[in-house]
Amino acid sequence: MKKGRNWLLEEEEKILAPYAVSSRNPGEREYAEPDHPYRLPFQRDRDRIIHSHAFKRLEYKTQVFVYSEGDHFRNRLTHTLEVAGISKTISKVLGLNEDLSETIALAHDLGHSPFGHAGQEALSDLMRGKGGFEHNKQSLRVVQKLERRYPDFPGLNLCGETLLGIMKHGGDYEKSDLLDVRRGVGPSLEAMVVDSSDEITYSAHDLEDGLESGLLTLSDVKELKVWKRMEDSLLKTNFSDIDSISRSAGRVVLNLMVSDLIDSIESHLQKYSINSREDVSLAFQNQWKLVQFSEEFQIEFLELKSYLFGKLYRHPEVSRMSERGKETIHLLFKHFESHPESIPESYRNREEEEGRARIICDYIAGMTDRYAIEKLKREGILWFPY
Repeated sequence: MKKGRNWLLEEEEKILAPYAVSSRNPGEREYAEPDHPYRLPFQRDRDRIIHSHAFKRLEYKTQVFVYSEGDHFRNRLTHTLEVAGISKTISKVLGLNEDLSETIALAHDLGHSPFGHAGQEALSDLMRGKGGFEHNKQSLRVVQKLERRYPDFPGLNLCGETLLGIMKHGGDYEKSDLLDVRRGVGPSLEAMVVDSSDEITYSAHDLEDGLESGLLTLSDVKELKVWKRMEDSLLKTNFSDIDSISRSAGRVVLNLMVSDLIDSIESHLQKYSINSREDVSLAFQNQWKLVQFSEEFQIEFLELKSYLFGKLYRHPEVSRMSERGKETIHLLFKHFESHPESIPESYRNREEEEGRARIICDYIAGMTDRYAIEKLKREGILWFPY
C-alpha cells in the first residue's frame, strides 16, 4: 500500500506544530490492538464514537429547547457537530492535531442526560450520596464501559490522549491510572481548545436561538459590550426580519470569539515558550492559562454568558420546559427503584456489581428526551403534554 500508515504519519509531521499531539504518541489503549494499515489512531477513535449508540441518541437530547419546540433549534447533536467544527478550525490554524480535537469534541457530550442541564441537575440530586452524577464523568463511563460494540472488550477502547481530553479538570473521577496521568500530565492543547470551543459554540448559538425564538429581545442584546464589536459587520447586512438578525448575530459573534481566542493562544504559547507536549504539561502543572481569551474580550464574554444565564436559561418558558424534564426524570427514577423489571436486562446484569441506583442512572442518562417521555406513558406512571 503506497499511502499507508507510515506515509500518513510522515505527512502529519510536516504540518503539526511541535506542541501538538503526534499520532505516533496517541497514548495506550486499555486493551492492546494492532495498528490499522491506513487509518491513524485518532481517526479510528473518531469513527468509533460516530458509530456508537450514545452518539446517535444525541439528536433527540435537549440543548436549550426540547425537540417539540421546533425543528430548527439546536439539539445536543448539532451542538456537538458545531463544537467539532470550531475545534478543527482553531487546531488547523495553530498546527494542532485536528483528528484529536475533532474526536474529543464528538465525545464530549456522550454522557449528557436528556432535558439538558435540567436533566443533569435532576440526576445529580437523585444520585447524591450514591456516587453522584456529572455528564463529563458519564461521557468517560460511556466510552470506557457502557458502549458494547466489540466482543473483546467493553467500551470503545479509545487512545489515552482521547480519554484525557474527555476528562475535565477537577472532576471527581474514580481512582485509576488514567486519573493519575490526568493530574500529572494534564490535558493536551487539543483538549483545551475543545473546552473553549464548547463555550464559544453554545454562547453563540444560544444567542441565535434565543433571538429566533423571541425569548431574547434585540433591544436588550444591543446593550451588551460585545454588540459594539459586532455592529460594523452587522450594519453591512440588509436585514429583513428578526431571523436574519439572529443568524447574522450568531455568526458574527462566533467569528469574533474564535479570532480573539486564536490570537490570544498564539500570544500565550510565545510568552511561556511552549515548544513540546512536555511544555504543555509543565504549563498545566504551573497553572499557566494557555487557552483563554484576551483580557478585554474575556470581560465581554463573561457579560454575554451572564446575560444568557439570566435572560434565556432562566426565562419562564425555558424554566417551564426544564421543570417538566426534571419531573420526568424523578418519576422514572423512583419507578425503576421499585420496579427493576422495567429496566433492560443489559443494565440489570450489572446491579450486583454496581448497585441499583447506578444502573438506573446509566439507563436514564442514556435516554433521549422523547424516549423518556414515551417511557412515562408506557409504564403508566404519569404523563403531561410537552
